[in-house]
Amino acid sequence: MEPLVLSINETAKALGIGRSSVYALIKSGSLDAIKIGTRTLLTTESIRRLAQSDR
Repeated sequence: MEPLVLSINETAKALGIGRSSVYALIKSGSLDAIKIGTRTLLTTESIRRLAQSDR
């Protein structure tokens, strides 16, 4: 089963960008983030949508 969410580090690695760029994308609304406790997690759906929009 594919994960529904990824961590900041996993997202940065998947997109080939740095952590600060991931935070900037969250702030701009390009990535959907959820907070679970102290962790910030990104939905794989929003990551996929962002990656496909760059094409």
